[in-house]
Amino acid sequence: MMLGVSAEQDELRASVRRFLADRAPLTRVRELMETDDGMDLAVWEQAGAQLGLHGLAIPSSYGGGGFSFAEQAIVLEELGAALYGGPYLASAVLAATALLASPDEAARRDLLPGIASGQTIATLAFTEDDGSWDPGTIRLAAVKDGGDWRLDGHKSFVLDGGTAGLILVAAATDAGLSLFAVKGDGPGGTGGGSPPCAEEVGGGPAGLARAVLPTLDQTRKLARLEFAGVRGALIGSPGDAAAVLDRTLDVAAVALAAEQLGGAQRALDMAVEYAKVRHQFGRPIGSFQAIKHRCADLLLEVESLRSAVGYAAAAVAENSAEIPVLASLVKAYASETYFHVAAENIQIHGGIGFTWEHDAHLYFKRAKSSELFLGDGAYHRERLASRIGL
Repeated sequence: MMLGVSAEQDELRASVRRFLADRAPLTRVRELMETDDGMDLAVWEQAGAQLGLHGLAIPSSYGGGGFSFAEQAIVLEELGAALYGGPYLASAVLAATALLASPDEAARRDLLPGIASGQTIATLAFTEDDGSWDPGTIRLAAVKDGGDWRLDGHKSFVLDGGTAGLILVAAATDAGLSLFAVKGDGPGGTGGGSPPCAEEVGGGPAGLARAVLPTLDQTRKLARLEFAGVRGALIGSPGDAAAVLDRTLDVAAVALAAEQLGGAQRALDMAVEYAKVRHQFGRPIGSFQAIKHRCADLLLEVESLRSAVGYAAAAVAENSAEIPVLASLVKAYASETYFHVAAENIQIHGGIGFTWEHDAHLYFKRAKSSELFLGDGAYHRERLASRIGL
């Protein structure tokens, strides 16, 4: 397995970092937090046109850049460091991976070029109101209706579900778990059936109602989707989605861990920088042993996470048989590391770290939301134990 970072990957990192610093600084992130979609469409389009980020890991035969997941992990790390709020994880990772994992070549050729160009914002609708990532809990049903399929039920906590023009829906059929494509037109449309405190948005075919959910992490938008007789296009064959979704969620877990690494590194950098400039008793607080050792411990955690993410990303890039084990391992470790580093960053800042004006709380909230998304540490430890036969 090839580990390490090439000169080209270093340049990719630098380019993405410069782009985000210029086009998506934290001041802009704060502005977008107050919107329903949480994204700047112009920046999203520029990220595709100037850097080719949306299709980076999509094969060139489907309109993508043809790079590997190793390069995509670098992009995700930088997006996590910047708290970027666009639908990259939903569209370029979750939806794109599900299509690439599917045996349906026609669906790949139809849907992936739009995702690769950024013209299509896609997402994967998997979880329901219980928030479980266990496929056995899926209740949304798809029934054959003539030559079409009709979807009835709901999905909740759908990442960027309020803005997606393409929704890949995991549904239960008589043959087993199946995957369907529901094409919408993005924002707009009718609401209905939304939970309390949710703001209705919309867009899509008749029978689809969307509602943005209130979240702790305002930089990341989630939605609840109601399907009432919505027509969906079957991807693959009835009952063949279990393996597709297993692969998708494993790759997404590694992708999210890379994003968490970026956030943890930025939170550590914030803590160290503040420890150097904040003075008490005539000296920087970083010179006191308690703070110095605290920062050293955090550095060890972040560097350990960097090694784990690098190994897992290389495994995905090379389609290693280790992926199912590594995905749960790295997601559990990344969730705990990021949350701990973000919390310690607030503590090192003291009182100012608890204020709305300081950015420390944004990383803390993202750390918590990322810990729960795709399954928390306990879920992935149980999943890991099952996969290694314990």
